Amino acid sequence: MATTYYSEEHEWITIEGNTGTVGITDFAQEQLGDIVFAEVTKANEEVTKDEEVAVVESVKAASDIFSPVSGLISEVNVLLEDAPETINSDPLENGWIFKITITNPNELDDLMDLDSYNKFVESIK
Repeated sequence: MATTYYSEEHEWITIEGNTGTVGITDFAQEQLGDIVFAEVTKANEEVTKDEEVAVVESVKAASDIFSPVSGLISEVNVLLEDAPETINSDPLENGWIFKITITNPNELDDLMDLDSYNKFVESIK
C-alpha cells in the first residue's frame, strides 16, 4: 500500500517500495495560480534531500521544487513539457513532477502525514 508524506515546502511524495513519486500539493498550486511552464532535472540524476530539482512558473511567480528525500531521479513527467497546467488540474495524480529511487528512507521521518500537513497549512494561512 502506498503512503504519502508532505514537506513544509508543499511537496508531496507517495512511496511504493523504494520509489517515491513527487509533486506539489493542491495548496501550492492554488498559491501559484495558472502554471505555464515546468522544467525538471533530467532522469538518472543523483539528488540530495532539499536539493532544487525543478522549477514551475505561473502567471504570478516562479517556484523552485525541492526533493523531499535523497536518491536517484528515475523518471520525469514528460507530459508537463507540453501541458504544465496539468499541475493545476490534477496536482496529486497526473501532475506529478518526478519519480525518485530513495537512498535514505530515514529521511521520510522528517516529513508530515496529511493531518499534520493540513494543520501546518492552516497555521500559515
